[in-house]
Amino acid sequence: MPTPVLYCRDPLNPRRVDQHFAQEAQRVRACGGVVGLVDHDALLQGDAEQAVAHVPTGLGSVWYRGWMIPGDRYAALAEALSRRGTPLLVAPEQYRAAHELPGWYPMFVDSTPASVWRPTEPGEILAAEDLAVLAEPLPPGSGIVKDYVKSRKHEWEQACFIPDLADAAGLTRVVRRFVELQEDFLAGGVVLRGFETFSKPESVAAEVRVWWLDGEPRLLTPHPDSPFEHVLIPDLGRIGPAVQRLGCRFVTTDVALRSDGVWRVVEVGDGQVSDLHASCSRGELAALLVGP
Repeated sequence: MPTPVLYCRDPLNPRRVDQHFAQEAQRVRACGGVVGLVDHDALLQGDAEQAVAHVPTGLGSVWYRGWMIPGDRYAALAEALSRRGTPLLVAPEQYRAAHELPGWYPMFVDSTPASVWRPTEPGEILAAEDLAVLAEPLPPGSGIVKDYVKSRKHEWEQACFIPDLADAAGLTRVVRRFVELQEDFLAGGVVLRGFETFSKPESVAAEVRVWWLDGEPRLLTPHPDSPFEHVLIPDLGRIGPAVQRLGCRFVTTDVALRSDGVWRVVEVGDGQVSDLHASCSRGELAALLVGP
């Protein structure tokens, strides 16, 4: 039986799938799958019951496909759906493990840049002394700052890249600006990562997004931010076992070729909230979700 998929509804037309996911939902239906609608805005506001009010009861196990959800809101979504006889295929603890760096990092420690983190509240500014202690275990040199889920790479110089982790003033300035720009959307806390230099191949995406289902790589796509449609075929020999150790059903890994020729994991995510490159066929992902 095809697996149902729950999409975020269009806030301007609540009876339709959010425009960003509309083509994918069409392909799900074409594969014989059932599409349900979740009110993402209500969920973020803390009203999980309202968020699932129009999801049919008794659908059986479902995927969620939509915008990112904080871990606690995802848990509330799972609970509300379970009461309707419609459990999520990805349990809250699995979602959080794949979605937030502290959850996935221990499994990928040999395949990803060295990282440290500290839980913080949105708007909380760590003192220079605390940041220096936090950065101490990292390799000397450059680094980046992000939260448990996202960076601000589009504000590279002011709120992402740290030229010298040992420069307390520079470290504090970049982290402070990152926290300010994230505002209430800061997820989990502050993460510092060692900086690695990656190759920049011509005419192909510098980062490859690998889609894994039950520990197996099923789809390769360019990173959504890439201007290119084609990808190199990555060596997943060291990455696959890490995905399997993570033990999450639907995972994405963004991988890139380091300048020394080694494939490295840049980011891990839960596949339910991972975006597709604009050039990619929505049908392939739909078929993956709906199943045979």
